[in-house]
Amino acid sequence: MDEGRLRAAVTPVLGAGRLSVAVWAPGRAAPTGFGGGAFAAASVVKTGILAALLLSAQDAGRPLAPARRRRAAAMIERSDNAAATALWAEVGHARGFGAALRRLGLRETVPDAAERWGLTHTTALDQARLLRAVFTGASGRPYGDPCGPPLLSPRSRAVLRHRLGRVVPEQRWGVSAASDPGSPVALKNGWLPRDPTGRWVVNSAGRVVVDGRALLLVVLSDGHASRAAGVAAVERAARAAAGAFSAAADAPAAAAAPEGSVGRGR
Repeated sequence: MDEGRLRAAVTPVLGAGRLSVAVWAPGRAAPTGFGGGAFAAASVVKTGILAALLLSAQDAGRPLAPARRRRAAAMIERSDNAAATALWAEVGHARGFGAALRRLGLRETVPDAAERWGLTHTTALDQARLLRAVFTGASGRPYGDPCGPPLLSPRSRAVLRHRLGRVVPEQRWGVSAASDPGSPVALKNGWLPRDPTGRWVVNSAGRVVVDGRALLLVVLSDGHASRAAGVAAVERAARAAAGAFSAAADAPAAAAAPEGSVGRGR
Protein backbone atom coordinates (compact mmCIF):
# COMPACT_ATOMS: atom_id res chain seq x y z
CA MET A 1 0.00 0.00 0.00
CA ASP A 2 2.74 2.48 0.95
CA GLU A 3 4.76 1.73 -2.17
CA GLY A 4 1.76 2.34 -4.42
CA ARG A 5 0.98 5.59 -2.63
CA LEU A 6 4.55 6.81 -3.07
CA ARG A 7 4.64 5.80 -6.73
CA ALA A 8 1.35 7.61 -7.44
CA ALA A 9 2.63 10.78 -5.77
CA VAL A 10 6.08 10.95 -7.36
CA THR A 11 5.40 9.73 -10.91
CA PRO A 12 3.57 12.91 -12.06
CA VAL A 13 6.53 15.14 -11.09
CA LEU A 14 9.26 13.10 -12.78
CA GLY A 15 11.21 14.94 -15.45
CA ALA A 16 14.48 14.34 -17.26
CA GLY A 17 17.10 12.25 -15.55
CA ARG A 18 16.78 9.31 -13.18
CA LEU A 19 15.39 9.53 -9.68
CA SER A 20 14.72 7.37 -6.63
CA VAL A 21 12.90 8.27 -3.40
CA ALA A 22 12.63 6.65 0.03
CA VAL A 23 10.49 7.70 3.00
CA TRP A 24 10.21 6.50 6.56
CA ALA A 25 7.19 7.67 8.54
CA PRO A 26 6.24 6.97 12.16
CA GLY A 27 4.56 3.61 12.64
CA ARG A 28 6.40 1.94 9.77
CA ALA A 29 8.62 -1.06 10.34
CA ALA A 30 10.77 -0.08 7.35
CA PRO A 31 11.23 2.73 4.85
CA THR A 32 9.26 2.72 1.60
CA GLY A 33 11.00 3.26 -1.73
CA PHE A 34 10.15 4.20 -5.30
CA GLY A 35 12.54 4.04 -8.25
CA GLY A 36 15.23 1.41 -8.14
CA GLY A 37 18.91 1.27 -8.86
CA ALA A 38 22.07 2.60 -7.26
CA PHE A 39 23.37 6.15 -7.57
CA ALA A 40 26.70 7.86 -6.97
CA ALA A 41 26.36 9.19 -3.45
CA ALA A 42 28.44 12.37 -3.88
CA SER A 43 28.57 14.23 -0.55
CA VAL A 44 25.57 12.40 0.89
CA VAL A 45 28.16 9.72 1.73
CA LYS A 46 29.61 12.04 4.38
CA THR A 47 26.84 11.12 6.81
CA GLY A 48 27.97 7.52 6.54
CA ILE A 49 31.63 8.47 6.98
CA LEU A 50 30.79 10.22 10.25
CA ALA A 51 28.67 7.27 11.39
CA ALA A 52 31.61 4.94 10.70
CA LEU A 53 33.97 7.24 12.60
CA LEU A 54 31.65 7.32 15.60
CA LEU A 55 31.33 3.54 15.58
CA SER A 56 35.12 3.23 15.68
CA ALA A 57 35.24 5.63 18.63
CA GLN A 58 32.59 3.56 20.41
CA ASP A 59 34.63 0.41 19.82
CA ALA A 60 37.66 2.09 21.39
CA GLY A 61 35.60 3.34 24.33
CA ARG A 62 36.49 7.00 23.84
CA PRO A 63 34.93 10.17 22.42
CA LEU A 64 36.17 11.75 19.21
CA ALA A 65 39.46 13.61 19.57
CA PRO A 66 39.27 17.40 19.07
CA ALA A 67 40.88 17.25 15.61
CA ARG A 68 38.37 14.64 14.48
CA ARG A 69 35.48 16.70 15.87
CA ARG A 70 36.67 19.72 13.88
CA ARG A 71 36.96 17.68 10.70
CA ALA A 72 33.54 16.13 11.25
CA ALA A 73 31.97 19.56 11.69
CA ALA A 74 33.61 20.86 8.51
CA MET A 75 32.69 17.74 6.52
CA ILE A 76 29.00 17.83 7.40
CA GLU A 77 28.22 21.50 7.96
CA ARG A 78 30.24 22.95 5.06
CA SER A 79 30.66 19.76 3.00
CA ASP A 80 34.44 20.17 3.18
CA ASN A 81 36.04 17.59 0.89
CA ALA A 82 39.51 17.70 2.45
CA ALA A 83 37.98 16.89 5.84
CA ALA A 84 36.03 14.02 4.27
CA THR A 85 39.18 12.60 2.68
CA ALA A 86 41.01 12.73 6.01
CA LEU A 87 38.17 11.00 7.86
CA TRP A 88 37.79 8.43 5.07
CA ALA A 89 41.36 7.39 5.86
CA GLU A 90 40.60 7.41 9.60
CA VAL A 91 37.76 4.89 9.20
CA GLY A 92 39.93 2.53 7.17
CA HIS A 93 39.20 3.65 3.61
CA ALA A 94 36.68 1.67 1.55
CA ARG A 95 37.11 -1.56 3.50
CA GLY A 96 36.56 -0.02 6.92
CA PHE A 97 33.73 2.18 5.69
CA GLY A 98 31.92 -0.76 4.10
CA ALA A 99 32.30 -2.87 7.23
CA ALA A 100 30.82 -0.11 9.39
CA LEU A 101 27.81 0.30 7.13
CA ARG A 102 27.16 -3.44 7.13
CA ARG A 103 27.02 -3.29 10.92
CA LEU A 104 24.34 -0.63 10.57
CA GLY A 105 22.30 -2.86 8.28
CA LEU A 106 23.14 -1.22 4.93
CA ARG A 107 23.50 -3.86 2.24
CA GLU A 108 23.10 -1.81 -0.94
CA THR A 109 25.95 0.68 -0.48
CA VAL A 110 29.19 -0.18 -2.28
CA PRO A 111 32.38 1.91 -1.87
CA ASP A 112 34.27 2.81 -5.04
CA ALA A 113 37.07 0.35 -5.81
CA ALA A 114 39.40 3.26 -6.58
CA GLU A 115 38.79 4.79 -3.12
CA ARG A 116 36.90 7.83 -4.45
CA TRP A 117 34.46 8.26 -1.58
CA GLY A 118 32.09 10.47 -3.62
CA LEU A 119 31.63 7.64 -6.11
CA THR A 120 30.38 5.25 -3.46
CA HIS A 121 27.18 3.83 -4.93
CA THR A 122 24.09 3.63 -2.76
CA THR A 123 20.32 3.38 -2.89
CA ALA A 124 17.63 5.65 -1.50
CA LEU A 125 16.43 2.85 0.76
CA ASP A 126 19.90 2.33 2.23
CA GLN A 127 20.24 6.05 2.97
CA ALA A 128 16.82 5.99 4.65
CA ARG A 129 18.02 3.06 6.77
CA LEU A 130 21.06 5.07 7.80
CA LEU A 131 18.89 8.05 8.73
CA ARG A 132 16.65 5.79 10.77
CA ALA A 133 19.71 4.55 12.66
CA VAL A 134 20.68 8.18 13.34
CA PHE A 135 17.27 9.56 14.30
CA THR A 136 15.57 6.59 15.97
CA GLY A 137 18.37 4.20 16.88
CA ALA A 138 16.50 1.42 15.06
CA SER A 139 19.25 -0.14 12.96
CA GLY A 140 20.24 -3.70 12.41
CA ARG A 141 16.62 -4.88 12.55
CA PRO A 142 15.31 -6.28 10.32
CA TYR A 143 18.24 -5.56 7.96
CA GLY A 144 21.25 -6.58 10.03
CA ASP A 145 22.16 -9.01 12.74
CA PRO A 146 20.18 -8.28 15.94
CA CYS A 147 22.83 -10.16 17.93
CA GLY A 148 25.76 -8.33 16.32
CA PRO A 149 28.10 -5.74 17.82
CA PRO A 150 26.74 -2.50 19.32
CA LEU A 151 25.29 0.02 16.91
CA LEU A 152 25.21 3.81 17.23
CA SER A 153 25.05 4.90 20.86
CA PRO A 154 22.82 7.75 22.06
CA ARG A 155 25.89 10.01 22.18
CA SER A 156 26.91 9.10 18.62
CA ARG A 157 23.39 9.70 17.35
CA ALA A 158 23.33 13.07 19.09
CA VAL A 159 26.57 14.09 17.37
CA LEU A 160 25.20 13.15 13.96
CA ARG A 161 21.87 14.89 14.54
CA HIS A 162 23.62 18.02 15.77
CA ARG A 163 25.90 18.27 12.74
CA LEU A 164 23.14 17.53 10.21
CA GLY A 165 21.08 20.28 11.83
CA ARG A 166 23.86 22.85 11.37
CA VAL A 167 24.46 22.62 7.62
CA VAL A 168 25.24 26.09 6.23
CA PRO A 169 22.22 27.97 4.80
CA GLU A 170 23.40 27.84 1.18
CA GLN A 171 23.39 24.03 1.31
CA ARG A 172 19.96 23.60 2.93
CA TRP A 173 18.06 22.99 -0.30
CA GLY A 174 16.61 19.62 -1.29
CA VAL A 175 14.36 17.64 1.04
CA SER A 176 13.96 20.78 3.15
CA ALA A 177 11.52 22.01 0.49
CA ALA A 178 9.01 19.51 1.89
CA SER A 179 9.24 20.66 5.50
CA ASP A 180 6.71 22.82 7.35
CA PRO A 181 7.76 26.50 7.26
CA GLY A 182 9.94 27.37 10.22
CA SER A 183 10.39 23.77 11.36
CA PRO A 184 13.84 22.33 12.11
CA VAL A 185 15.52 20.42 9.28
CA ALA A 186 18.55 18.15 9.48
CA LEU A 187 20.03 17.05 6.17
CA LYS A 188 23.05 16.35 4.00
CA ASN A 189 23.11 17.05 0.29
CA GLY A 190 25.40 15.95 -2.51
CA TRP A 191 26.07 17.20 -6.01
CA LEU A 192 28.58 16.11 -8.62
CA PRO A 193 29.07 16.68 -12.38
CA ARG A 194 29.87 13.36 -14.03
CA ASP A 195 32.56 13.21 -16.69
CA PRO A 196 32.51 12.63 -19.63
CA THR A 197 28.76 13.24 -19.87
CA GLY A 198 28.74 16.48 -17.88
CA ARG A 199 25.38 15.45 -16.44
CA TRP A 200 24.79 16.12 -12.78
CA VAL A 201 24.22 13.88 -9.78
CA VAL A 202 22.06 15.72 -7.20
CA ASN A 203 21.07 14.05 -3.92
CA SER A 204 19.41 15.07 -0.66
CA ALA A 205 18.72 13.09 2.52
CA GLY A 206 17.44 14.18 5.91
CA ARG A 207 14.78 14.64 8.53
CA VAL A 208 11.89 17.01 7.79
CA VAL A 209 8.71 17.94 9.64
CA VAL A 210 5.45 17.60 7.67
CA ASP A 211 2.09 18.41 9.27
CA GLY A 212 3.89 18.60 12.60
CA ARG A 213 5.48 15.14 12.55
CA ALA A 214 8.93 13.98 11.53
CA LEU A 215 9.61 12.11 8.30
CA LEU A 216 12.93 10.74 7.07
CA LEU A 217 13.21 11.53 3.38
CA VAL A 218 15.80 10.68 0.71
CA VAL A 219 15.91 11.68 -2.96
CA LEU A 220 18.78 10.45 -5.15
CA SER A 221 19.04 11.48 -8.80
CA ASP A 222 21.33 11.77 -11.79
CA GLY A 223 21.34 12.69 -15.49
CA HIS A 224 20.51 16.38 -15.00
CA ALA A 225 21.66 19.02 -17.47
CA SER A 226 22.68 21.35 -14.63
CA ARG A 227 22.94 21.45 -10.87
CA ALA A 228 19.99 23.85 -10.73
CA ALA A 229 17.83 21.46 -12.76
CA GLY A 230 18.76 18.64 -10.42
CA VAL A 231 17.93 20.65 -7.31
CA ALA A 232 14.53 21.56 -8.77
CA ALA A 233 13.79 17.91 -9.60
CA VAL A 234 14.83 16.74 -6.13
CA GLU A 235 12.66 19.34 -4.45
CA ARG A 236 9.61 18.46 -6.57
CA ALA A 237 10.00 14.81 -5.69
CA ALA A 238 10.56 15.60 -2.00
CA ARG A 239 7.37 17.66 -1.75
CA ALA A 240 5.36 14.98 -3.57
CA ALA A 241 6.72 12.14 -1.44
CA ALA A 242 6.23 14.02 1.82
CA GLY A 243 2.66 14.84 0.86
CA ALA A 244 1.93 11.15 0.35
CA PHE A 245 3.03 10.43 3.93
CA SER A 246 1.64 13.48 5.68
CA ALA A 247 -0.57 13.01 8.72
CA ALA A 248 -3.59 13.94 6.60
CA ALA A 249 -2.71 11.36 3.93
CA ASP A 250 -2.16 8.70 6.57
CA ALA A 251 -5.52 9.22 8.27
CA PRO A 252 -7.72 7.62 5.55
CA ALA A 253 -5.29 4.68 5.23
CA ALA A 254 -5.33 4.10 8.96
CA ALA A 255 -9.12 4.26 9.08
CA ALA A 256 -9.43 1.75 6.25
CA ALA A 257 -6.85 -0.72 7.59
CA PRO A 258 -7.99 -3.94 9.24
CA GLU A 259 -7.78 -4.04 13.01
CA GLY A 260 -4.23 -4.78 14.19
CA SER A 261 -2.60 -3.90 10.85
CA VAL A 262 -1.91 -0.18 11.35
CA GLY A 263 1.77 0.59 11.53
CA ARG A 264 3.01 -2.51 9.76
CA GLY A 265 5.40 -1.37 7.08
CA ARG A 266 6.09 -3.11 3.84
